[in-house]
Amino acid sequence: MSGTVLAQGSDLAVIAEGVNLLWVLVVTFLIFFMHAGFAMLEAGQVRSKNVANQLTKNLLTWSVGVLAFFLVGAALSNVVGYLTGAGGAWTLGGEFGAILEPSGVNAWVGWLFGAVFAMTAATIVSGAVAGRCKLRTYVTYTVLLVAVIYPVVVGFAWAGGVLATLGFHDFAGGMVVHGMGGIAGLTAAWVVGPRLGRFDDDGTANVIPGHSLPFAVLGTLILAFGWYGFNVGTAATVFAAEGGSLSLAAFETVGRVALVTTLGMAAGALGASAMSLRRTGKVDTLYVANGLLAGLVGITGIADDIVWPGALAVGLLAGAQLPYVFEFVEKRLRIDDVCAVFPVHGSAGVLGTLAYPFVAVGTWQGFSLGAVLSGVAVQAVGVALIALWTVAATGTVFGVARSLGQARVTPEHEREGLDTAEHGVETYPEFDIDGPSEVAAEQLRADGGGLPNDGGIKLVTAIVRPDRLTKVKRALANIGAPSLTVTNVSGRGSQPAKLGQWRGEEYVVDLHQKVKVECVVADIPAEDVIDAVRDAANTGEPGDGKIFVVPIEDACQVRTGKRGTEAV
Repeated sequence: MSGTVLAQGSDLAVIAEGVNLLWVLVVTFLIFFMHAGFAMLEAGQVRSKNVANQLTKNLLTWSVGVLAFFLVGAALSNVVGYLTGAGGAWTLGGEFGAILEPSGVNAWVGWLFGAVFAMTAATIVSGAVAGRCKLRTYVTYTVLLVAVIYPVVVGFAWAGGVLATLGFHDFAGGMVVHGMGGIAGLTAAWVVGPRLGRFDDDGTANVIPGHSLPFAVLGTLILAFGWYGFNVGTAATVFAAEGGSLSLAAFETVGRVALVTTLGMAAGALGASAMSLRRTGKVDTLYVANGLLAGLVGITGIADDIVWPGALAVGLLAGAQLPYVFEFVEKRLRIDDVCAVFPVHGSAGVLGTLAYPFVAVGTWQGFSLGAVLSGVAVQAVGVALIALWTVAATGTVFGVARSLGQARVTPEHEREGLDTAEHGVETYPEFDIDGPSEVAAEQLRADGGGLPNDGGIKLVTAIVRPDRLTKVKRALANIGAPSLTVTNVSGRGSQPAKLGQWRGEEYVVDLHQKVKVECVVADIPAEDVIDAVRDAANTGEPGDGKIFVVPIEDACQVRTGKRGTEAV
């Protein structure tokens, strides 16, 4: 009975459609998960005072952008494709009706699949302008990018537009999504201007390290995982029902896509590692991570139709170009691209797109110089058109914002950090993470209860390692110590300077992060405070800090007006 049912052509068509829809939904959700990777990667490459701002941008990119794409962008891409291509059956009434009630379940799923691609292009830009761009300006640009700028590119290439008629090849968005996003990010960073202190007056670049390599690497691995949905998922149709039987549809290429995606990813990491080692004598962790992503970008647009050695070559080149393009952007163009979005997404996307005719399956099955040169010309036209449109549109939006004084935050807010200035939050509230463990709060007294210190007041100031703060607080609590003042400081003493490295560039670390703990004591012996702090802060290594004791002439309690030891 079941065999009879499956023999029905209509039933096979339903099975094929169901499997295809399930596949597209699964990979769509996988691509959405890439936003977690972008959030971690970008948050790790900014300073700690800007982490919440960067995470908020990632959240709003999706939330605002997906609505803009639904209401405007998806339809606009079809309009652009119709107007710039060979024409078709598009009509205003038909499209409007389809928006209100798509003709079938495929239309709903197809829209969502397009939306996650659009959101990927949008979120790339946030990493380039991190640390100084106003949130409202970035959100406004996101709306315009998703509603207009990106859909125009999609219309050119994927919706039957001018590039589609020329034969431009971009399988999963190496240029349409990533190249476009990287170029948009570079343009935005140029218009907004560099972070304070990024360049000296003479143009010399200063390194501003991000706050967390673990975040950056974890974000990279999440992105790489989601990228399988990006590339492999573009083979969106698993089965086709024809002539009463099932056959593979776009899944005929899925094995090739999965393999070359993996090879390109690995080769990109190795290419960046090799160039980092050659330039600095060290394998820079961030370059390895960025190179892995650059290899993925390079392979994304061509993964369906290249030979596997070509994947290795493109991945290696995409990773290897990364340090040099970043250096060119930083030291020649003097553009502050915080998360290296142009070398990772822009130039790597361009490289992979232009490399397609050289590594295509057809080229190696029957080489023809004329066909290769013709292919390069078509791909170059596509790159040029997408780049020109993206630069013009992005430059206009941010240029208008800059002319209105809305492109970036004030210098005071930038120094303070965008977490506080834009959101009123502290991403890392370093202090008050735990209270005294052994002594209850009511047992703590400011005066201690005795007459040491010759009846006077003394200030005990301790400079200690940040990781010893909790032990110091507990030790002081255990001796009934007074209230504390704790400050983040940096300085140098006996702890030797060292060389740091951030994305291949060395910088001297001679001011080490410490915390300053200050206690004003009257009836608690200053010697007890010294002993407690020393026991808690001592690691036996240079850099444990210093303790200073100075007499205090007088003190006044603000609330009561009490003076001297009574105030303490």
